[in-house]
Formats: sequence, structure tokens, C-alpha cells
Amino acid sequence: MATVSDTAPMLGQSRRGGSKTIHPASLESPSPAAAASPYREVKHFKKWFSWLIPTFVVANIVMFVISMYVNNCPKNSLSCVARFLGRFSFQPFKENPLLGPSSSALLKMGALDVSRVVDRHQGWRLITCMWLHGGLFHLLANMLSLIVIGIRLEQEFGFVRVGLLYLISGLGGSLLSALFIQSNISVGASGALFGLLGGMLAELIVNWTIYANKLAALSTLVIIIAINLAVGILPHVDNFAHIGGFLSGFLLGFVFLIRPHFGWVNRRYGPAGHPSQSSGAKFKTYQYVLWVLSLILLVVGFTVGMVLLLRGVDLNDHCSWCHYLSCVPTSRWSCNTEPISCQAVSIGNEYTLTCSNNGRNSTYSLFNPSQSQIQGLCAELCR
Repeated sequence: MATVSDTAPMLGQSRRGGSKTIHPASLESPSPAAAASPYREVKHFKKWFSWLIPTFVVANIVMFVISMYVNNCPKNSLSCVARFLGRFSFQPFKENPLLGPSSSALLKMGALDVSRVVDRHQGWRLITCMWLHGGLFHLLANMLSLIVIGIRLEQEFGFVRVGLLYLISGLGGSLLSALFIQSNISVGASGALFGLLGGMLAELIVNWTIYANKLAALSTLVIIIAINLAVGILPHVDNFAHIGGFLSGFLLGFVFLIRPHFGWVNRRYGPAGHPSQSSGAKFKTYQYVLWVLSLILLVVGFTVGMVLLLRGVDLNDHCSWCHYLSCVPTSRWSCNTEPISCQAVSIGNEYTLTCSNNGRNSTYSLFNPSQSQIQGLCAELCR
């Protein structure tokens, strides 16, 4: 993911003076003029020590290491990438171009599988999939973005609000993903990360009066969001999780990240000679309106989404073009999301696999192969 530059809302100059994947089957100091204004040097907002976001980063890394251990490529595949890593080596690039485990290993770890959520009542997968990653590239991109974006947000708003923003946005991303992508499994923290981006955009809008470089901050956020959405049209990337996380975080930002407007702050915390108490309201009317509307939309959206999911509704049946939001097919890759299956015929140690999806077949010399090994060969043959 793209990183956030110093002109992003949480890092940009403000009037308060701070510096601020689907896996295959599956991120300034005040200017001289600003510094000269006494009202821009007010330091009444508490600065928090960031510990939760670094903890999230460590948790994601640990989960990836465990996933690779469970995957055990040398045992379950004929070929592996970086085989010198032993059981931590990666699946063949053709099977998983992100340098990571197999889909079966991720499924064991808690990847989002709609059929298991609906038919086996494993709703916890909507949460656990946020802590898994499809590969090393996927993990590095997400963790870099989480460090750059999340730490600044936590320093400004504290671990409670940012933690809730992250977790609920991740749930929102998983929910929208489950409503559109039902033939493959999905993993990744991208939905939660997009929730942080959405929260930053909402924070800029709801606290508009306290920012000086409004257009610079807004432009930076729009560029970052556009880049990340563009990445989402590649295969093995769950753009529905991005969109769901962003929308959830955007609405949550109006609820969790609201600040008193600049006029109230200026009067209450202004320098000597200024009134010490504000005679006006702490928040402007538009802030109250956004807070109420966002809360209503969040409750309604999550309720409707959960009801549709538990009923097994596939939103692709009601939107014939929506699948292009997650993957755009080209001559270099396919967006085929049909479940992979193969027919196997064995004669002694010779196994002939025929992919049911594309008709390709190949013969392998295998001695007492495991089911995971057969599935890995099938996935490689069908790609």
C-alpha cells in the first residue's frame, strides 16, 4: 500500500499547531506564518503513546510465521520457492505469486470462507481473516501502511478509538467481501487499513475548521486512496474488503474522531486577554448531523449486511458488473474465480491429474502423496 506523506490530514499543518488479498482458492512543522499566530500554538489536545498499533503489527507478523509453519511446503508440494527455508519455504510462484502459504493452510488458520460462515456457522472467520496474509509481499505492504498511518492516528486519538476504528472497519471489509466473493477464500488486513484511511478523510471533513492546509491534506488522501484502489483490480487482491473497510472507517471517523471546532478552541484556550470560556457550542451543527447520520448508517449497514450473509445472498446476482471492482482481466492474468478441482487417476506411483477448469493434465511420480500435496498440484495445474 502507499504510505502517507506529511501533508495527510493527521500529519498536515493544523490550526491547533501540532505536527502531525484474496488468496487463490484462493498503504511539517508549522510554516513561519502559522507559527507567528498565537492561536495556532494551542496545545490542549492530549498526545498519546502509541502501543496498540505496534502490537497489531507484531501480531500480524507472528500469524504469518505460524501460517508458513502450518503450510510446510516441502511436505505438501513438489516444488517450493526458497526451499532452503525448510518448512517455512513458499508455495510455487504459479500457485501463489505473493510468496506465501497455500490456500488450504490459510483455511486451517481461519481464512474467510463464506460457505463455512453460512453453513457451519463459523462467523469468527470474519475477524480471524484480518490477521492472516496471502504472502510476504502482502504482509510487508500492509504492515508498512499500518505503521505509517496507524501510529499517527493513535498518537492523536488514543488506542481505544483507533483500536475500535481498526477492528470494526476490518469487520466491515470482511462483510462486504463475503457478500461478493463466495467461491474463494479471503485474507488480509487491507480492509482495516482502508478503514484508517476512511477515518482520516472523515476526520478532515468533520474537523474542517481546525485545518489550515485543507486542500493539500485532501489531495494527499485522495491520491493514496486512489492508488490503493487501483492495486485492488489485480488478481489475488480483495478490493471488496478495501471498499467495505473504507466505507466503514469513513462513517466511524465521524463518530470517533470528532474535535471541537476552531472558534470554541480559540476562545477557551486562547492566550491571556482572550475569554477563558466559550459562549458558543463546543461542536458545530454540521458535526452533530454527521455524527448522528453516520451512526445510523453504520448500524443499518452492518445489520443488513449480516442478515444477507447469513441468508447466503450473493450480491453478484444483483450486480452484473460489480466483480470488475475487484479484478479486471487482461492478457497477463485471469480473474476466474471458479473453485478449482481436478480428477486424479493413479497407476502405481504415477498420478495423472486433469484440471476440471481448463482441461490441462499432467503426470507426476508420487509415493503415497497427501491430500494437501494433491491439492497443491491441482492448484498449480489449474492456474
